[in-house]
Amino acid sequence: MKSKIHHQPNSNNGVVGSENGSRSESPSPPLSPSRRVPRRQRRQTLFRASSFSLRRNLRYLLLLPMIYASGLLMCVGPFSALVGWVYIPGSVYRSPEIYRKLRDDILSDNSTAVEFSSVWKYKRRPKMPKPCLNSTASPPLGFDRESSVLTRSGYLIVEANGGLNQQRSAICNAVAVAGLLNAVLVIPEFEFHAIWKDSSTFGDIYDEDHFISSLEGYVKVVRHIPDEIMTRFSYNLTSIPTIRVQAWATVKYYNGEVYPVLKEHGVIRISPFANRLAMSVPPYIQLLRCIANYKALKFSSPISTLAEKLVDRMVEKSSETGGKYVSVHLRFEEDMVAFSCCLYGGRAEKSEMDVIRQKSWKGKFKRTDRVTRPDLNRVNGKCPLTPLEVGMMLRGMGFDNHTSIYLASGKIYQPEIHLAPLREMFPRLFTKESLATPEEIAPFEGYSSRMAALDYTVSLLSEVFVTTQGGNFPHFLMGHRRFLFGGHAKTVIPDKPKLVLLLQDMEIRWEIFKKEMKLMLGESDRKGVMVPRVRKINRKTSIYTYPLPECECIFHLSSNISTTGNIQNLGALHPTSNLMTSARL
Repeated sequence: MKSKIHHQPNSNNGVVGSENGSRSESPSPPLSPSRRVPRRQRRQTLFRASSFSLRRNLRYLLLLPMIYASGLLMCVGPFSALVGWVYIPGSVYRSPEIYRKLRDDILSDNSTAVEFSSVWKYKRRPKMPKPCLNSTASPPLGFDRESSVLTRSGYLIVEANGGLNQQRSAICNAVAVAGLLNAVLVIPEFEFHAIWKDSSTFGDIYDEDHFISSLEGYVKVVRHIPDEIMTRFSYNLTSIPTIRVQAWATVKYYNGEVYPVLKEHGVIRISPFANRLAMSVPPYIQLLRCIANYKALKFSSPISTLAEKLVDRMVEKSSETGGKYVSVHLRFEEDMVAFSCCLYGGRAEKSEMDVIRQKSWKGKFKRTDRVTRPDLNRVNGKCPLTPLEVGMMLRGMGFDNHTSIYLASGKIYQPEIHLAPLREMFPRLFTKESLATPEEIAPFEGYSSRMAALDYTVSLLSEVFVTTQGGNFPHFLMGHRRFLFGGHAKTVIPDKPKLVLLLQDMEIRWEIFKKEMKLMLGESDRKGVMVPRVRKINRKTSIYTYPLPECECIFHLSSNISTTGNIQNLGALHPTSNLMTSARL
């Protein structure tokens, strides 16, 4: 076989000069071994060639981002008005203009009213695990229920922060951590927050006696630390060893880092205590979360008594729809509008929101990593829906003006402007303040968590729950409703990126908008029955939002445990029981 010969051109255009300077037209022969280019010279030549290629490519790499950034500035930046470009579709709040255009069609359209019995088409019940006894397997550290008094590792103090449902999450996690460490749990303390400004204690919101008795046999709960412990710390809580636990800490972390300190001192304090326990925990610890959330946490008597009256009054005012009503969690308070960095008015509103942000959150919104672009926030679905937008969405889905609406909310931002269209679309609009007498609501005013507890109960028992902005409140409610309704969330979750596009299309017709809202309702219904796949203890989703299948074990345990007296009436929480009765237990 003939070998291929590669001719290597010389730097002088392929012509090699003789020793006497004459030129030769014949091609240069291959270099002999004695004439090979030195290794260092070859490296330098290759380096120069690669450097030249890299510099040339870098010019293009640097040019492309500049072109892209320039395009963005021209399309959505401050120069758009100068060159005639429009903002990103959906980035501008134009819902009032759309409403004025479609108002007559909306108010006159009651021909396609939703029948509550046919709202939820998906009735599939999630598949539950057959054996439930494995969930009661002994936890780490050799916990033994019968000899637990002799092997207690110490006392656990936690300080829950946030609003009502963030505190609720902290309480359930505290019960789970106490079970994990075989510790005695002290009734959790609540942090006073500058935003919520609620000085309520645990006993003001929850029934302490019920909480302690429901956890008996699983986690021992006490109201106070014994004197013999407190004397060692001069009755000063701040002298007790305080541990700052990392967020979403694992079981391994608690066993390796927290447990030794607890054993050494006999008492520890974890502050702050919110999301301080991972979702993936052993089945027994997961079950403690379920028992705490759905059995042990019962609202205090003043809250539950008034909440029951509000539910009865909503049912009475919903007689035309068989006593069924829609609850809407509307996050359109002043602080929420400020926190979202979204704009619904002009320059005056922007100046007002800037002042509120600086007062409540100091320099948080001036950090370079903080996105404060109202247009981008709106397009990405991060802006709270206004009452007007919620009303248009629900009317488009088919809820007519005979539908009773319960508004779960704080004080609405500029209510005289924003609430008027919603009341026009839904004349039967109610709040806790309108359902209760002034004398009934007076003890709750000024306590945001107690007011939220009233909203929570009335929303829990509604036929349809509408969430508009996310947060702990809707996530807990969705989970609680999945628990009560046998796996179906029965929740409307708007597709906000899609909705803002529709609400900026000045050419849209009411028939088209209705069609899109029907599709959105169907998609929300489909997702409502979805249950995340849980393999052993490798859970990534929140058990408070998706309580099944683990929390189903509460019902199976009721038949086995009720005879021991440790946990009473667990069976009453089963979804097949009367909904009103079960939610009031």
